[in-house]
Order: sequence, then C-alpha cells, then structure tokens
Amino acid sequence: MKTLVVVTHPSMEESVINKRWVEELHKYPEKYTVHELYKAYPDGNIDVEQEQQLIESHGNLVLQFPVYWFNCPPLLKKWLDDVFTYGWAYGSNGGDKLKNRKTALAVSAGAKKENYSEAGPYRYTLEQLLSPFETTFRYCDADYRSFFAFYGTEGDPGENAPDAENEAPASKLDKSAQAYLNFIDNL
Repeated sequence: MKTLVVVTHPSMEESVINKRWVEELHKYPEKYTVHELYKAYPDGNIDVEQEQQLIESHGNLVLQFPVYWFNCPPLLKKWLDDVFTYGWAYGSNGGDKLKNRKTALAVSAGAKKENYSEAGPYRYTLEQLLSPFETTFRYCDADYRSFFAFYGTEGDPGENAPDAENEAPASKLDKSAQAYLNFIDNL
C-alpha cells in the first residue's frame, strides 16, 4: 500500500527543505500520497471523517513538518487532536485504526544538530523534543519508526555558504530528498 505523507507547513511557497521534499515525493505518485494540510484546510476546519478514511486507505503514515518553537505547526496539533479520536485511533470501543501501522516523522530543524544536544543551547536532543509524537503513536498501538531530520544552519556565520565538504546547498537538498525517500521506503 502507498504511504500517506501529511505535510504541515504554513508557508510552503517560502519553504526550502519541505518544498524540496514534497517535489521529490510528487515524482512517485504510485508510492506516496502527499496531503498538505494548510492547502486542504486554509480555514482550519478539518473534515475528520475524510482524514480518517484517508489514513485507513494507506499503509504507512508519515507526518512531515518544520520544527516551530520545538514543536509542530498549530494545524498539525489540531489535526492530531481532531483526527485521532477515541473509538477510532485508541480506546476499547474499536479504536484500532492505527494499530501496527508504520508511522514516522520527517522534520526540518532550523538549527544545527549540535544545538540539539545536552551541551547545546537547547539542552535537549531532537529525539527528546519529538517524544510526544512517539508517545502518541505508541498510545494508539502504531508501529512508530522514528524520524528523519534535516538540520539547518541557524547561527552559522556563513549560513548561505557551501558546507565544509564544498557541497552546494542545492546538492545538499537533493541528497536529503533522496535520503528521505529511502527512509520512507524502509519503514
């Protein structure tokens, strides 16, 4: 079955990383369904039944988003609250629609990887910061498979300069997009 990738970026047209990932996903419509929440629900009113049916009609589920204030964009939080309902996602009354479903996250983090460490300015790893998503999936008996991350260069003096390997930023994005698809394919 195809993988459903729920993309939540409030300004996709200004995105670099998430936009590039979506472009790559669109090249393989037989493998991935890209569902952009801000395009589907510009007013924030989520059609819960439609979203649940969309999840049920796919095999794997990936949530893709930029890390905002060490969390997800607000529409994704609302989507989780609205769609993962008692009796559907969890609970004793048939709440098994996510049971054993392979799930994962794909996030873009604006800061360098070193910043997401006990020694870094944020004092927490990205894995620790994303643990509420893992806990949610596990609570729903889903098969959580971790996350894929693209770390940024926030705070680097030469943020727009090629990295230490003299790799152009576009090349780095292309490699990331390929690695992302590989991650999804190996859930």
